[in-house]
Amino acid sequence: MISIDRFEEILSDLAEEIPQSFYEELEPGYLLHPEDRNGTLYVMGQYRIDPAMGKYIVMYYGSFKRAYRHLDEDELTEEMRKVLRHEFRHHVEGRAGVRDL
Repeated sequence: MISIDRFEEILSDLAEEIPQSFYEELEPGYLLHPEDRNGTLYVMGQYRIDPAMGKYIVMYYGSFKRAYRHLDEDELTEEMRKVLRHEFRHHVEGRAGVRDL
């Protein structure tokens, strides 16, 4: 089986075969935190366990876009790094048997 990185590369290439007009109205998702009170508390990422999809991490481009639109690329990269590592922490905790993530 190919690696996940190669899978993503192939998928990216296949996505480029689809006409750009087909992508209209597909919008990046964002997710408000359940405790949000004024529309500004975004969920940036999630570690998920799904019977059909397996274990995976979701990074919400739309949440980053709304919350960090003022950041330059280096600053945004650092925020993305923090969220990705946070979500991987949940994964490692789960592998160690820690529940109630």
